[in-house]
This record gives sequence, structure tokens and C-alpha cells, in this order.
Amino acid sequence: MSSLLTNESSMVALTTLRQINKDLSMVQQEVSTGKSVSNARDNAAIWAVSTVMQADVDSFAAISDSLSLGSSTVAVARGAAEQVTSLLQEMKNLIVAAQEDNVDRAKIQTDVTELTNQITTIVESAQFNGLNLLQGSDSIDILASLNRAADGTVTASDISIAKQDISVTGGTAITATGTITDPANMADGSGTPTTATAVIGGTVIAGETYNITNGSDTYYYVAREGDATADVAAGLAAVIGSSIQDVAVSVSASTITFTNSGSTAVDLGSSVANSSTAGLAAVANIDVTTSAGASSALSAVEGFIQVGIDAAAAFGSSQKRIDIQNEFVNTLTDSMKLGIGALTDADMEEASARLQSLQVQQQLGVQALAIANQRPQVLLGLFQ
Repeated sequence: MSSLLTNESSMVALTTLRQINKDLSMVQQEVSTGKSVSNARDNAAIWAVSTVMQADVDSFAAISDSLSLGSSTVAVARGAAEQVTSLLQEMKNLIVAAQEDNVDRAKIQTDVTELTNQITTIVESAQFNGLNLLQGSDSIDILASLNRAADGTVTASDISIAKQDISVTGGTAITATGTITDPANMADGSGTPTTATAVIGGTVIAGETYNITNGSDTYYYVAREGDATADVAAGLAAVIGSSIQDVAVSVSASTITFTNSGSTAVDLGSSVANSSTAGLAAVANIDVTTSAGASSALSAVEGFIQVGIDAAAAFGSSQKRIDIQNEFVNTLTDSMKLGIGALTDADMEEASARLQSLQVQQQLGVQALAIANQRPQVLLGLFQ
């Protein structure tokens, strides 16, 4: 039955054309945006996951910048510590030369003083964006990662970098770190064997300088990393050695024993003093103008060099860790971008094929609708 009011063929053709146009619009959107899921309407679940991941990718880009800044900061400190170590090695050469009695120690001392001043200049200028890792004893935190838990909680992860104080000035003064028992008859030069003891106490910190005086002469030892009180006692005993005439020096654990069997007056002072806990503070005390000072400096400079080496090594290890973390962050970011792309990116080959197919279907749909719309015209023939 043919109806003038209801054209079933036209309705079917129109419905089909509408669906084709809808599909064509979706494919055209994929082609223009490059994404199969560009908003929450396309696929709410996939869009939500990809949006969270994209937010993390953006955050990791900022973290990479933070790590690069941290690496540069540590690199400046490492380079400065290496340079300071080189200067200390030059200073050691001068101190070795000062061990001879037939050299001009005053001129050597002038060179030592200038090297000390240069160390101060390097340490004070070794800053990056106002941050100096060679002064002070605290630490800094460098943002290293964001950790997202299964429940969506996000926490930050840091890399802590400890400062390495190798400044020549500063530190905390310690008035006494040990005691000396110096009986009166040891200083009277009677020739009767007498003994005195120096007991090293307290907690040993690398860079501390332990001093023992005998009249106007000062003997000192610079504590090294890992030293205990027994090591300090042995170090001081080695420095003093046979420097004091007719006085034999021996050491047992943390106790140094002095035995005077001669007629020379001896005055060992009243305590084992410490000048400063700054990493290289005792460098400023080096005085090679006397035989005792040159002997002490030769032992102390090894401790100074070790402080510089330890600082450079610590910064080198920290910088390497930061660089490794930065590489990981970049790799992680690339992986996350690939994951987001797999979820949301359009398959352009498939989209191209569908686009051409739908365009052909659209043309056929338009023709089919035009044919269906012409069917009522056939009814006019019935009335002619």
C-alpha cells in the first residue's frame, strides 16, 4: 500500500543518513584532534585515567627541572671541593719543604697564608643561586619524585644532600677536650725521671684540631673521618715524637704519657684544647716558621686533604644519584606519555579508511533519500 502521508522508505533513508552523519562527525573529530577520546563524553573512564596520568606527566616535568637545578648546585660544590683539595696538596708541598732547617720558613709561610686565603675565596664564592653547600652543617632537600598510592594519595619524595663544611672560618669553639696532668717537678729540670699524662676525651669530629702546648710551642693533630679518641692520642704522640728534648712519648688507648728524664724544663699546659669544628678552620693556624709548627703542619695537612677529598667524594656521589634519578624521571615520563597515547590517541590509518567509507555512504544515503522522497510523485499518475 502506498501512502501519501507516510513515506516509510524516506524515513528509513533519513534515519540511516543521520547515523552516517553522526559517525562521520566522530571520525572527523578524531582526524582533527588526533584523539579517539578527547573529552569525558567520548569515554568517561578512559578520559579520567588519562587526565590523571597527564597531570602526573606535567608534574614530572617540573621535577626534572628541580633535579637539574639540584645537580647544578651540587656540581658547583663538587668542583670547588676538588679545587680546594688541589690547593691543599700544593700547601703540603710547601710544608714538606719547611721541614728542613736551612730554608727560609718565613717566605714559605707567606705562600701558605696566600693559599689559605684562596681557599677562603673559593669556599665563599662556591654558591649557585645563593645556595652554598660548603658552609654550614645542615642539609638541603631536592624534590626527586611523586609517589601515587592506589587510593590516589600523592606524596613527594626528596633526595637529601648534606652540606660539607670546608670553610676556614667559623665553627664551634671547644675549650677543652681532654686533661693533662703535669706535676710541678716535671718542669723544674731536676733530671729526675718524671711523668705526665694527657687524656683525650669527648666525641671526636672530623676536622677538629687538638692542641698540646709546651711553653711557646704548639703541637696539634687534625681529626680525620672515623677517628676515635685513641686515634687522636696516637696522632698527637706521633706529631710530638721526640720534638721535646729528653722527653719520651708513649700512647695507650686515649692516654699519652710523657716521661722527662733530662734537665730541660717542660711545661705542657693544663688541657688538650680544640680550636674549632669547622672543616678546615685549623688551616688558618698553620705556622711553619718554627720546627714544632712545621712538624705539626706535616701531620695536620693530611687531615685537611682528607676533609677536602671526603667533601668532593660526597658531592660526587650525590650528583651521580641526582643525575640517575633525573634520567629515570625522563624515562618514566616517556613511558607515561606512551600509555596515555595508547589510551586516547586515534588510529589514523583506521580513521582515514572509515572517513572515506563514511563519505561514500553519505553520498549514497543522500541519493537514497532523494529517491525515497520522489515516491509520492508516482501517486500523481494514479489521478491522471
